[in-house]
Amino acid sequence: MFLSTFEKQLDAKRRIVVPQEFRATVSGPFDGVFCFPSIEADCLEGGGKALFDRYLALIEELPFGDPLRSALETSVLGGMAKLSFDDAGRITLPPGLCDMFGITDWVAVVGLGDRFQIWPREAFQSHRAAARETARAGLAELRAAQRAKSLAGAAS
Repeated sequence: MFLSTFEKQLDAKRRIVVPQEFRATVSGPFDGVFCFPSIEADCLEGGGKALFDRYLALIEELPFGDPLRSALETSVLGGMAKLSFDDAGRITLPPGLCDMFGITDWVAVVGLGDRFQIWPREAFQSHRAAARETARAGLAELRAAQRAKSLAGAAS
């Protein structure tokens, strides 16, 4: 699993050292990661072959020619880069992907279980604050619904 958040600095060639924990997660026949523009946020998304296979299976569930399938194919498969690790455990981010999200210097590499995201550091700080508020409000709603269900069951 990809866990935790790491702040890393890109070098002049747009290389970033992938945390050892992340490299161990994707070890296999292909020594690297798949990376593409995230669908859910203004950042890069990446992961190993399992993530690639998951997206491919989702796409293949949709009929050929379906607008959602075409959009996913364009966004995920068309935007994907296969990035190999060098001897120092670095990947080189393609210029087009960096330009798309303003990735120039410091980044946050954020583990999300079966995938990770790469954000410009300042953009991630804002995103993290908003996500925390959404999580806090959503958890409060969930707990309230659970309490209401429990009370309704007890009253029966």
